[in-house]
Amino acid sequence: MDAVAMHIANGIVNGPVSAAFAALAAAALTVCVARGRADLDDRLAPMAGLVAAFIFAVQMLNFQVLPGVSGHLLGGTLAAILVGPWVGALCVSTVLIIQCLLFADGGLTALGLNITNMAVVGTAAGYLLVAALLRLLPRKRYALTLTAFVASVVSVVVASQGFVFEYWLGGTTELSLSTIAGSMAGAHVLIGVGEGLITATTVATVAAVRPDLVYALRRLRAPARTAAAAASAQPATSELPAATSATAGAPEPTVDGAA
Repeated sequence: MDAVAMHIANGIVNGPVSAAFAALAAAALTVCVARGRADLDDRLAPMAGLVAAFIFAVQMLNFQVLPGVSGHLLGGTLAAILVGPWVGALCVSTVLIIQCLLFADGGLTALGLNITNMAVVGTAAGYLLVAALLRLLPRKRYALTLTAFVASVVSVVVASQGFVFEYWLGGTTELSLSTIAGSMAGAHVLIGVGEGLITATTVATVAAVRPDLVYALRRLRAPARTAAAAASAQPATSELPAATSATAGAPEPTVDGAA
């Protein structure tokens, strides 16, 4: 079954359900365009182009997962970490549209299904987990690498289960729902591990060289830096101990946001 490789072919899900998810995908992308405009600047715009090109390239490289089952990088978590969830979803959607129209990778009538699963659900699941982990884990460099890996694995599995839900609504084959769910979950755990390694390596490399280009570090850890700056900016009062007043002119330690 071609859908196990994540891209859904024509006819796997019936017309009414495919049309409904096409409308859902169009609405979601409209929101992404509106919200993404606020994020785009001279730094993020070229980065978005590089991310889309990278995702397109690695998605063309399929690797064997099981006999008759292949998989590839989805890229939702990678895009969300580097350029944010709104622009990231647009990057993945652009790749899926080009693959569908130029390479017949995924059915045209199933394009809304594929965008919903991989661009919308996958990117959203990855970013929400990234946001939670970066706030819980220590502010160390390994935390970003671990976050990228875990979020990638989870986002791939969640995106695959999006297809299970769509198949439950309007599947057209004779395969049972339990068989589809088990096959999709098992195969995409392995795909997720591969994606996690690629995403973690890529994000760690970019963060080591140019941490200012990593959207997740700029946005999700900005509140801690802001709070530290606000605390250091408060003037000393007469109620502070004398030892504290004597050291008021000493520079405050900085917070390493890229750690």
